[in-house]
Amino acid sequence: MNDHTDLCCGTFPPVVLRPAELHAFSRGGGASTIPLVTRVRGADTFLNGQTLFDGGAGIPLHTHNCPESVVILEGDAIVEINGAEHELTTFDTTYVDAGVPHRFRNASDTVPMRILWTYASIDATRTIVETGITNRVDAEQTAS
Repeated sequence: MNDHTDLCCGTFPPVVLRPAELHAFSRGGGASTIPLVTRVRGADTFLNGQTLFDGGAGIPLHTHNCPESVVILEGDAIVEINGAEHELTTFDTTYVDAGVPHRFRNASDTVPMRILWTYASIDATRTIVETGITNRVDAEQTAS
């Protein structure tokens, strides 16, 4: 085992991903997502990426079919988890289990906010609580 690749147990090739060089997909309402570790790039265990929120932006109340963790990378946020709101700031981290309704919004009307999200499955889905519509998280982005 002289080659470090022999130590890998998955199929995801080593890669450096630079969000500033990747395409951001609009999620509407002033939020956009930059996919990072994805099935398209070879992931077979989890998904992650960043979502950027303009001042005052938020995403609708939703659930997932797997656990999700979110880290606030910049700015301040309000997260609603199962009906309770919590104020978050840089590097605060959430864990939300599958099926638990939650949403994030930017606490500022003027300063952008950025999160790093990780789903515990490459088959992660998002179900919007208000409509009941379910989509695969990786289907929301159309490019690698």
